[in-house]
Amino acid sequence: MTAKTDPFGAAGQLSLFGVGEERLQAPAQSFSPDPDAIRRRLRTLLDTVRRATTMPWSERDARMWRTVFPNMANWLPQAEADALRLQFRRELERLEAA
Repeated sequence: MTAKTDPFGAAGQLSLFGVGEERLQAPAQSFSPDPDAIRRRLRTLLDTVRRATTMPWSERDARMWRTVFPNMANWLPQAEADALRLQFRRELERLEAA
């Protein structure tokens, strides 16, 4: 690496991460959630609403789960995801009618 000169004529600081081909690269990140963990979480939420006689969450949290639950289900096989979404939606409708 070569020292660079700043506008005031002083030697500049070397790059902490290198330059050009020597530059430190960010690690490649790959994230795929564990379908079994997703399945357990969704079933726990579904059990929560099935056992409830009134909405178990605040209005804000209920809105959040209404959005998050179907999106989490996207990580599961299509038929299973559709079935869980339908069951969750029906339970929420039941609680809202109560």
